[in-house]
Amino acid sequence: MSDLVARTGRLQQRYEAGCRLVAGCIPFRYRNSNETGDDNSEKVIEVLMINSPSGPGLLFPKGGWENDETVEEAAVREAVEEAGVRGNLMDFIGWYHFKSKTHQDEFSPEGLCKAAMFALFVTEELDAWPERNTRTRSWLTMPEAVESCRHPWMKGALEDGFSKWLATSHQVKRRTQV
Repeated sequence: MSDLVARTGRLQQRYEAGCRLVAGCIPFRYRNSNETGDDNSEKVIEVLMINSPSGPGLLFPKGGWENDETVEEAAVREAVEEAGVRGNLMDFIGWYHFKSKTHQDEFSPEGLCKAAMFALFVTEELDAWPERNTRTRSWLTMPEAVESCRHPWMKGALEDGFSKWLATSHQVKRRTQV
């Protein structure tokens, strides 16, 4: 049993100009490209996706950004609650707009949402987490993840935001190592 408890309800939910504000992340790790674990082998990027209890396809952890937390704290909380992972929140990768079919309310009657997405380098996978009974984790390569994304906006966050951030962060890393 997990001591962690998922937040529920909309009492603390943030809104801006008729949009529900959401925070999420693209959890990732590096895996050696060969099975020997040789440090000289090329590193493969894998991203963590979770299933949705409400339908097919895979998602990245995300959820409502509440009044008593920063957007970064909300993104980290959602990673723990939905995917059962902890790690280092790296960088903001962009704002993404979408329409929710399930979260229409008096403050956002059309279900409009604005999601702040971050890159999260995973350092720990929890054995127990709040949504473990309704979520399954899957580590995927980038092409597999693009193919598996349930929502077009998440596919955009992966292809446009995360991939560009990854390319830029690797160039900076290479320059500083030279």
